[in-house]
Order: sequence, then C-alpha cells, then structure tokens
Amino acid sequence: MDIKLLALDMDGTTLNDEKCITSLTKNQILKAYDSGVIIVLCTGRPFQHCYPYIQDLHLNSHLITCNGGQIYSSDYTVITQHLLDADALASLFHFAQGLGTNTWVFSTEEAYYNELPLNYNEIQWLKFSCYYKNEKVLNHMLKKLSYVEGAEISNTTSKTIEINPPGVNKAMALKLVCDRLGITMENVMAVGDSLNDSKMIQTSGIGVAMENAQKEVKQVADAITDTNNNDGVGKAIEKFILSAKV
Repeated sequence: MDIKLLALDMDGTTLNDEKCITSLTKNQILKAYDSGVIIVLCTGRPFQHCYPYIQDLHLNSHLITCNGGQIYSSDYTVITQHLLDADALASLFHFAQGLGTNTWVFSTEEAYYNELPLNYNEIQWLKFSCYYKNEKVLNHMLKKLSYVEGAEISNTTSKTIEINPPGVNKAMALKLVCDRLGITMENVMAVGDSLNDSKMIQTSGIGVAMENAQKEVKQVADAITDTNNNDGVGKAIEKFILSAKV
C-alpha cells in the first residue's frame, strides 16, 4: 500500500508518559518525512500545546488540533475551525464544577483551567474537557450531555471526558486535509490510542493502535504496535512505511 500521509495522535501515542518523543521514534518520523511522507499531528491538544513538538520535529505540514476543532495549513494558519456553542459550554462548565471535577476549556486563543471568563459569550470556543478520578461522577456528566444541544462527546476514558461540536472528529478533519492534498484516505496510515482516534484509524488505509490503547480502539485497528513508552510509533513506521520503501 502506498502510504503518502502519516497521521499521528500525540498523548499516549507519539509522546511517552513523560510527554517526550523518544529519539528512536523521532528518527523514524524524520526518516518517513525525508522519504516524502507527509506527517500530520492529529491531537486533542490546542495549537499552543503542540507547537513545541512541531518545532522539535521541524515539520512543515498540516496540523489538526482540538480533535478536529481547528485545522492548520502547512504555514500554520487556520484553514477552518468548528466552534462550540458558548452557552452549551457554560452549562457544561457549571455542571462539572458543581460535581467537583477539574475542567479545561479551550478557546481559539488560550486555555482556561477551572475557570470561565465572565465574557464567555464573546469568546470563540473549541473544546470542553473535564477530569475526575471517580468514574461514577463522570457518568453524571455523560447524562448531562443528553440535555445539552450543540455538544457531542469526542473522547472518554475512565477519568476524562472531551466534548466538541457535533460531528467534529479527527477523521473528518483528516479527510479535509487529504482532499486539499489530492490524496485519499487509502493513502493514510493513522496511529492512536484513544476513542477520539477510532474513526481515523477505521477510515485510513492502515489503522494502527498502540499496545496501550483502549480496547475499543484495538478492535477497529488493522494492526497493533508496541506501547508509547516502547517506541510503538517508531516501530509502526519501520514496519509499514520504511520497510515498504526498500
């Protein structure tokens, strides 16, 4: 299969638990890049939280942030963005605060931790996230979502919930990038570990789950690589991209 684009999730995938890209994985990414493969980071992070890694890798390609909430061109200007309704976000924020959860809300300009500005209606919002160690408490948040219009779960774990506008996901964003580049999803290899990676893994030519991935992600993947702490991304690149070019 002719892989022309490599879509990489960041946390739990390209980054190890220390939030670093290991030298082996970095070298393999750069080898793939030098061979002509386009590298697209596809992350739930906002732009400012992933740009240092872009600089470290010396990438010059598209970028997908906030689970598809923003898509950047190769010069890192915003191509398109999908905004979360401000009133929906405020409703979720106040409910989450009432439950005692920690919250992160991402605007197009900055991130807010456990706070929401008074002028929230004047701000463009991309994503809402909350964190709590008690899964039962998070289930109350999931029930709350059924009563909030203009919001949809994009990722869940036993400790976190991420919420974007309806229909926004990494696969949707990746398809837009492919259309702009004149390639198909069959030319994509996608690697990830969480539920927000599932759709792009399912719709790519080669979908790879990390060994540390959630069970549901492994079930839809074409292959499973090693963990994020043991160079899983680097090993997948070697097996499916670099070896195929020899």
